Amino acid sequence: MEKVIDESIQGSALELASNNQNTRKLFIESYGCQMNFNDSEIVASILEKDGFNTTQNLEEADLVLVNTCSIREKAELTVRKRLEKYNAVKRKVNPGMRIGVLGCMAERLKSKFLEEEKMVDLVVGPDAYKDLPNLIEEVDAGQQAVNVILSKEETYGDVSPVRLQSNGVSAFVSITRGCDNMCTFCVVPFTRGRERSRDPQSILEEVNDLEQRGFKEITLLGQNVDSYLWYGGGLKKDFEKASDLQKATATNFADLLDKVAKAHPRMRIRFSTSNPQDMTLDVIDVMVKHKNICNYIHLPVQSGSDRILNEMNRQHTREEYMTLIDEIRKRIPDCGISQDMIIGFPTETEEDHKDTLSLMKYVKYDFGFMFAYSERPGTMAARKMEDDVPHEVKKRRLQEIIDLQLEHSKYNTHKFIGKTVEILIEKSSKKSDAHWSGRTTQNTVAVFPKEYYQIGEFVMVKITDATKSTLLGEAVSYAKGYEPATLITS
Repeated sequence: MEKVIDESIQGSALELASNNQNTRKLFIESYGCQMNFNDSEIVASILEKDGFNTTQNLEEADLVLVNTCSIREKAELTVRKRLEKYNAVKRKVNPGMRIGVLGCMAERLKSKFLEEEKMVDLVVGPDAYKDLPNLIEEVDAGQQAVNVILSKEETYGDVSPVRLQSNGVSAFVSITRGCDNMCTFCVVPFTRGRERSRDPQSILEEVNDLEQRGFKEITLLGQNVDSYLWYGGGLKKDFEKASDLQKATATNFADLLDKVAKAHPRMRIRFSTSNPQDMTLDVIDVMVKHKNICNYIHLPVQSGSDRILNEMNRQHTREEYMTLIDEIRKRIPDCGISQDMIIGFPTETEEDHKDTLSLMKYVKYDFGFMFAYSERPGTMAARKMEDDVPHEVKKRRLQEIIDLQLEHSKYNTHKFIGKTVEILIEKSSKKSDAHWSGRTTQNTVAVFPKEYYQIGEFVMVKITDATKSTLLGEAVSYAKGYEPATLITS
């Protein structure tokens, strides 16, 4: 499953500083994983050069785009409701408005949206965003427009994305697109295409630009970052056909991570998502080598049952996963680890469910993303398997998983009590304007009084208490090496 799905930002409308030369208004909403939000930044950057400024006022928009997700049924239902809303505004307020669907729902539902339900004017897949100016011209000329062709090459490495994060602290940098894993529950290989990696030089240039603009943390982003492999361009599956020179000079994920961390020692580096079958110990060793790489790994497992893992076409076993966890903990004892878990996959028995619970007890994840299985059209599971676990059984098992995860989350946050940890300040606390909110290197949220500290500063915080998800404490000093210049020189 794609990550990271942050419920608090679903449906966010992007708004950027206006370019005075632009005359048209773009309203763009995003749903789903962080890859979708990153794609919306790319789209806004492309259209900014084509005369569009963003707006958060739907009624004044010349072009309305919704970036869609096919991972969960809830997201699809939400997008349909939003399209109904856009069309109501178009009929009653703004007849000249154009409406478009972007992203993962585009290819699968293009005929429904364009021809049967006539809800949109254009449909654009994840690899066709550079074609948007041409497609908009077609729509302006009175035609419907569609481009859902999947590319073997497109990585948007030459597009400098605008940034949703207005505080300028954290940014996502896409390093791969597509996926080759073919998990039976997942639609990503069909909506985002085969796996290809981005030129490492373009990644380094983007990170350098972010640092110059004051960003303090980046997350290297992909469906499966550990599978990153650059050998001059092309699909990963074609690497075996590469020349001897290409193979000898190829860059894998451990190499890329090392290059980025070395080039930007004052920036925090994160990455997501990892896949158990592809994560190598070389990556863990690079994490140990560089202090600025965060001690946190999002490592989806999906199930603790070998039988269900096989049904899911996951390329790892329970034992292999646990061995990888052991190796991570041996090298990085305080590493934060989170999970994805699908509950109630077809044919899942009580014994399979108990296997998942026992795996969770073994790992004791810091936090997780847990969902009851819902059949996604187009996946192998939807075509070949009956969704045979009753809803009430899924609901009960999911609650047991959630309850156990909350217990483990509390166990992990309480281990911080009494320790002094480095926090990067990101924003004001949701519950109190008098407190800052930031994260530890393990990705755990911490809240503490503001005093004279500012957003974007690294601060040492003594943890005095904790909830199941949040650390509470007091700042005691700036982090070593990150003191403001006025303090260093005084």
